[in-house]
Formats: sequence, structure tokens, C-alpha cells
Amino acid sequence: MLPVHLDTIRLFLHVLGATIWVGGQLTLAGLVPVLRRISPDAPREAARRFNVIGWSAFALLVATGIWNITALGDHVSDSYRATLSAKLVVVAISGIAAFLHIRATSRRGLAVWGALTGLSALGALFLGMLLGS
Repeated sequence: MLPVHLDTIRLFLHVLGATIWVGGQLTLAGLVPVLRRISPDAPREAARRFNVIGWSAFALLVATGIWNITALGDHVSDSYRATLSAKLVVVAISGIAAFLHIRATSRRGLAVWGALTGLSALGALFLGMLLGS
């Protein structure tokens, strides 16, 4: 069996957070039409329950992201730094858009902020994979 190092645990926790944050949003988005047929309040209730897990995952992502950055040291290229900077901006957009989605009161606001949350989360996921390659 391969040895488990602290770096492995750090990366596992970061991927776990991303799996929940991004995958949970995609799953919830796919369930919304079915939930609406069950009850007009069902999507809202499902989103409230997801928020407990989702925001915990986002906090885990931020914490392990900071841990990842500190583990890098100064031995990275300028292109890596530029990609990392872009990822940090997209992560911030994802968190802010998710917060605004929660606060939205109109269907349009829910749709716009929800779409921006999901797209920016996917963008952050892609940039993270790019950084790891």
C-alpha cells in the first residue's frame, strides 16, 4: 500500500469540498423541476438543507485552498500564479453569487444568481484541475 502523507490528506479534503460544493449544486439544479412538481416549497426546502452541507464544504475549500497555497512556497511559475489568481477570483464569484442566490426573492434573481454560482463553481473546478496537471 502506498504511504499516506499530509499532502495527500490536504488534497483529499480539498477535492472532497469541491465534490460537495460543485456536485451538490449540479444535483440540486437537476432536481428542482421534480421538486417543483412535488410542492412549490420543495426546492426552497431542499436548498436550505443543502446550504448546511454546501457552505461547510465551501469553508473547507477555502481553508484547504489557503493550505494549498502555503504549501506551494515560492517555486511556481508566473503562469501558475496567473492561473491561481484567476481561480481565486472565480471562487470569490462563486461564493458571492451563492450568497446572492440565497437572498434572491424573484424567480429571475434565483435563476441568474444560481446560474452564475454553478458556472463559476465549474470554472473554479476546471482551473483547479489545470493547476494540478
